[in-house]
Formats: sequence, C-alpha cells, structure tokens
Amino acid sequence: QVQLVESGGGLVQAGGSLRLSCAASGRTFSSNAMAWFRQPPGKEREFVASISWSGGSTYYADSVKGRFTISRDNAKNTVHLQLNSLKPEDTAAYYCAVCRYSGGRYYDTRDYVYWGQGTQVAVSS
Repeated sequence: QVQLVESGGGLVQAGGSLRLSCAASGRTFSSNAMAWFRQPPGKEREFVASISWSGGSTYYADSVKGRFTISRDNAKNTVHLQLNSLKPEDTAAYYCAVCRYSGGRYYDTRDYVYWGQGTQVAVSS
C-alpha cells in the first residue's frame, strides 16, 4: 500500500525556518515528479513547489519563490521542502504529493495521484 508521511511542521516566528520531509513507501517514485501543496485554514489547496523525476527541474509558486527550496533523494524515496524567511501567510497544512507525470510543471491537484496526510506549519508575527 502506498503511503506518504510528512514531518517537520511546527510553530515558528516570522522570519524563521522549517524543513519539511516526506517519506514514501509501498513503491518507488523515482520516475515521478513530486510536489508540495498547502492549504491555509478556510481556503483551497494551492500549489507550492514541484520537482522533476531526476531533480533537474524545480518550480515554485510566486508567493514562495526565493524563500522555499524543494529537493528529493530518490535513493531514499524522500522529498523535502526547506522553508526560509517564513511569513504569517505561510501558515497552512502542507502536503506532499506524487505527480502522475515526470516533468514537474503541473500545478493542478488533479495531476497528482498520491497524497500525504499533511503537516501543520504555523507562523506567528
């Protein structure tokens, strides 16, 4: 059974940093693009960042570009998101997801086939 488990969330002050991790099990996703989405309270789930199957290409939402970095380790079947210079508007549940494609330039939740349970990030001012 495929399972994605996120970790690393927490409560931080504005300007602080967190590193989120996603561990996949049940199969390898080395041929799939991976992504992070987030869902603020009361809002729709939104794209944050994605990475191609090999890690050679990355894509970011404008709201996080320059502050967040997505990475992956296919040997460990993990994906990570480094969150720097956090702002209160970054507060959300963060989810990792497996894309049905390999390239990574997919921003719609309908392009993703597996999801983790989410990890909460809260940023105070």
